[in-house]
Parts: sequence; C-alpha cells; structure tokens
Amino acid sequence: QGQLVESGGGSVQAGGSLTLSCRVSGYPDSEYCLGWFRQAPGKWREGVAGIDIAGLTTYTDSVKGRFTLSKDNANNILHLVMNSLKPEDSAMYYCAAVQGFSGWSAMIAHEWDYWGQGTQVTVSS
Repeated sequence: QGQLVESGGGSVQAGGSLTLSCRVSGYPDSEYCLGWFRQAPGKWREGVAGIDIAGLTTYTDSVKGRFTLSKDNANNILHLVMNSLKPEDSAMYYCAAVQGFSGWSAMIAHEWDYWGQGTQVTVSS
C-alpha cells in the first residue's frame, strides 16, 4: 500500500501564504490522480485542488487565482502554494489519491480512496 504524508501547515494571518507538501509513495502518477481536500469543523470535506494522470489541474472556485497546485515528479511531492489566505481557508488539509477515472475532477471526497493524516491550516483575521 502507498503512503501520503503531508507537511507545511501552520498558523498565518489573513493575506499571508503557506505551502503544503505531500510526499507520495506507491501511487504512480501514470495511474493515480492526486489532490488536496480540506475539512473545517462541522463541515463536509471539500476538494480544493487536484491533478490527473495527464497533468491537468482543477481548483474549487473559492481558491482559483490564490492557490497553485504543482507536482515535483523527480521527488514525488505534491505542492499546494496558498496565497492571499482568508480565515475561511482554515481547515485540516488532506492529501488524497485515487486511480484515474473520468469523474475525478469533481473532487468528491468519498470517491477518493487513499488519504494522508492531514495538516492543520489556521488563518487569523
């Protein structure tokens, strides 16, 4: 079984930046889509950004223009650069993987099979 290990969370003031990293092992990018999800207390887990086996990316509307997803293929690390952070971005952020399928870009959490342990992001106003 593979592993997804997140790092880079922390506390920041509104308007600040953070970069999350997910070290990926056992999920070759030729077969698996990778993504970031987040879950705030009392809320559903929502998809934030994802990348498929062709390298195509998708973002949820609330982060477009502020977050950037990239994959370091040499080191198998998925990065999420988060700029202009808002208090509503505060959540536990999870890295996830799923074998490629046509509906992946909808980023529906229960359709994704493999999860990291999460890293907390807190944005204060």
